[in-house]
Amino acid sequence: MTALQNQVTDRVKQCIAQANQRLNKRMAMPAVSFRQRGKIAGSARLQGWEVRFNPVLLAENPDAFLNEVVPHEVAHLVVFKLFGKVRPHGREWQIIMAEVFGVPPRTTHSFDVSSVQGNTFTYQCQCSEHQLTVRRHNKVQRGQAIYRCRQCNSPLQLQSS
Repeated sequence: MTALQNQVTDRVKQCIAQANQRLNKRMAMPAVSFRQRGKIAGSARLQGWEVRFNPVLLAENPDAFLNEVVPHEVAHLVVFKLFGKVRPHGREWQIIMAEVFGVPPRTTHSFDVSSVQGNTFTYQCQCSEHQLTVRRHNKVQRGQAIYRCRQCNSPLQLQSS
């Protein structure tokens, strides 16, 4: 594990300890992994009591991870333990973020994701071009999905080169 990953693990411990103290609970330390991929900074596996972090985005945004992403993901676990299955960024999660961790409850990050973007394919509708991910492109090619433009509502077609 890198020094930065150790810092993240320590920050998870701090967040759990903070939640336990503020809420008078005895929640265990979750498993921490650095296997998150793609444009997602982190995720919480509720039933598995695990938090996952994106090592590439962590290396590029260490302060934001320690100050925002770690509390964000731990808050999901805390909410699950207290309330069960509720809306992911609902009122309960927002209260835990603001009142237990003292962090503004933002639902998404604004990191530059160009380094983890992956290949895209250009599709055309009646009014503009759209970039589809490899996953969406493959679904179209296999006939499993049809994507439509949000403006003109026409189906997206692969642009011929």
